[in-house]
Amino acid sequence: MNEKFFIEINGSKQGMFLQSENTESPVLLYLHGGPGSPEIAFAEKYPTGLEKLFTVCWWEQRCSGISYDRKITPKEMTLEQMVSDTIEVTHYLRNRFGKEKIYIMGHSWGSLLGVITVKQQPEFFHAYIGIGQVAQQERSERLAYTYMLEEFCKSNDKKMIQQLKKFPIETGGDISLKYLVGVRSEGMNKLGIGVMRSMPSMLDFVAIVLRYKGYTLGDKFKFKQGSSFSLKCLCDCMIQMDLIEQVPCLQVPVYIFQGRHDYQASYVVAKDFATALKAPIKGFYTFENSAHSPCFEEPEKMCNILRVDVLQKQVSLSDKI
Repeated sequence: MNEKFFIEINGSKQGMFLQSENTESPVLLYLHGGPGSPEIAFAEKYPTGLEKLFTVCWWEQRCSGISYDRKITPKEMTLEQMVSDTIEVTHYLRNRFGKEKIYIMGHSWGSLLGVITVKQQPEFFHAYIGIGQVAQQERSERLAYTYMLEEFCKSNDKKMIQQLKKFPIETGGDISLKYLVGVRSEGMNKLGIGVMRSMPSMLDFVAIVLRYKGYTLGDKFKFKQGSSFSLKCLCDCMIQMDLIEQVPCLQVPVYIFQGRHDYQASYVVAKDFATALKAPIKGFYTFENSAHSPCFEEPEKMCNILRVDVLQKQVSLSDKI
């Protein structure tokens, strides 16, 4: 199965891609990051293998990618609305494939959305899987800033030092979009601590989207608009959220996949969240050769964990927490 289609979700036309080698497989809803950055194009460039284990739904969230709609206003772009949309997509998948429960996997911003959704409606999910887990993003950003400044001082990268010092994040300065999209992204890519270890520029990200054959020319234009709009609407919410405080427990098994070199969503902060969280089963898995996207950087390891620990429930948790 390889299907692209649209359905109405809470009054908004939203698009998604379904991929599966066997539609009798368990269903997995993949929540992309950003906010506003669908990842189906990445899955073509860096195959995950998820479709061999699951019927995977690559949903493009409200006003993201092919779901972008210029009529949607910022007032409609709230965490509460996104959670409601996620639950509606879950119902669609349950009904279409005749499943009482599905699996939910969230990457980056999608990991925050996934945790809040599962907290509200645990009865619809077999398990929650977080990748590049967001938990205390404000703390994560300050840790990343300090690390980048130290590293660029060591290498005497005067350009990056100058750019970073324009934004006093370390001493409590605002974490603005101008900083995140410009300086922070460039610094992380240079150091291999951002989206991927081997992505030296965000131009590589753009090229992946532009080359994706599943998008029409119009879809590619929508991707750019949706990414900018969604980030503006939801970024502050992501930065301010504290999952360690607000989500002390989940009622489903939880598995977190974190890159050792991830500073985009801090490895340290993610592990703190996993340690504090109460859940029936917990697994925290360190991907030694990954930054923020172990699903694309070390997919074979990810699928082995999913096959054994998650689907077969032969829990051999790699990192005891």
